[in-house]
Amino acid sequence: MHAKMFSRVTTMTLFAALAMPVCIAAQDNPSPDHKTKHQKYKLIDLGTFGGPNSYVNGPTIPDLSNGGTYAGSADTSVPDPYAPYYCASPDCLVLHAQKWWNGVGTDLGTLPGTNLSSGATWVSGNGIIAGASENGLIDPLLGMPEVRAVVWTKDDQIVNLGALEGGYESFADAVNDRGQVAGWFTNTIPDPFSMGCYIVCPYTTQLRGFLWQHGVMRDLGTLGGPDALPLAINERGQIIGISYTSSIPNPDSGIPTIDPFLWQNGAMVDIGTLGGTFGNANFINSRGQVVGNSNLAGDQTNHGYLWDRGSLKDLGTLGGDNVQALWINDAGDVVGVSDLTGSQTHDAFLWRKGVMTDLGNLGLSSFGFAINSEGQVVGHSKINDGTFRAFMWEKGGPMVDLNTLFSPGSGIVLVDPYYINDRGYIAVRGVLANGNERAVVLVPDGDCDDDCEGRIAASQNNAAPAQNAATMKQDSESRVSPANQFRNRIMQRYRMAGQTAAPSN
Repeated sequence: MHAKMFSRVTTMTLFAALAMPVCIAAQDNPSPDHKTKHQKYKLIDLGTFGGPNSYVNGPTIPDLSNGGTYAGSADTSVPDPYAPYYCASPDCLVLHAQKWWNGVGTDLGTLPGTNLSSGATWVSGNGIIAGASENGLIDPLLGMPEVRAVVWTKDDQIVNLGALEGGYESFADAVNDRGQVAGWFTNTIPDPFSMGCYIVCPYTTQLRGFLWQHGVMRDLGTLGGPDALPLAINERGQIIGISYTSSIPNPDSGIPTIDPFLWQNGAMVDIGTLGGTFGNANFINSRGQVVGNSNLAGDQTNHGYLWDRGSLKDLGTLGGDNVQALWINDAGDVVGVSDLTGSQTHDAFLWRKGVMTDLGNLGLSSFGFAINSEGQVVGHSKINDGTFRAFMWEKGGPMVDLNTLFSPGSGIVLVDPYYINDRGYIAVRGVLANGNERAVVLVPDGDCDDDCEGRIAASQNNAAPAQNAATMKQDSESRVSPANQFRNRIMQRYRMAGQTAAPSN
């Protein structure tokens, strides 16, 4: 079974758990005399390094700096030397980190060696890229390729960050403009609840977080349990992630309680949960505000939360049971997804100053991934034929299919717009007619012309709203357990070496 490596979670302290009532707004439609002026885009297919696919990392990850540097990964044409047992990509091809900036694509390469794989997972505002590379050795504990945390400097030089405590695996998950890197490493202490195996087996030892700065790597510690996984860092050097709070498994889940954490000034603080035994963190803004989701008491439902200066706030719902809060911008605006009444379908939401707004959909359902400083929201929507389309929502809506905002003819259908920067550049997963995957960057290209506006109007006329949501069959996006939601995002994030190969069709 093919697996990938790690995703994103967030951290902060729990001083109070406040379930505050939320005003639920209907779709925030503009007034009849208001017309949103749309922008058109230039589509840039980032291509591959000779193989069939290139990959955008997934939600809750800044794939694009505000300066326009993109970081992801792409297939080469070289068969993975560790196939069929372990593969760096779903195609069992060698994978390389991919950079794009100012119209130029770059293969970032790997640590020294032959036919090694690498992957990029985060790009800082000033263009430093974090990720990992195989080093050509075999992990003696796992019998699979060793992976080392690396960063690529702004002039594309690779730096090996090493590992700690005699471990054989490490991964650089996030980096800020100051060059501070957050990531994880494995040690050699046996752990039946290894967070490595929680994400993808066969990890069997403790997984811990690190901060690397000025050439020195330090262990971040835990919230009392054996493992911790940091997944994001802001410009203040605050790191968020998840940690076991003990080594005692809960009877229902079979694993110890997991809480989100915030690490700052040398100390790890427990953000807490909304009453359940599982909570994760998805993003932290420059003000130190954290969003994520948490099980409620009884672990049957989960809600999104906002943590701000020690206060944990339940964001409420759009009428249904479950909510995920994925992204927060520096203004404190939150986007994600909420079940609608009946909890059989869901829509993307924007939460702003205590009000949760339903952003609607392009036919059946929608899911919000990210929001920039201009209030532009991107995500995907299931349309009436059951497939997905990338959307943008801005200035009061309505939602627009991103596929209508560029000239046709690329042969690529845009499906998952995982990130939008403050200049409006968008990192999108696209799909070709043959099913191959492409990393795409959309670059703003002036106001929509008549052809563009015509495509938008035709798309919206064809997008009938979902009927009788309470009786609709629950679709494939909803509603797995919070732990599995988290795992699925993690598996989207990294296509890196040492993964068990996917079965062939």
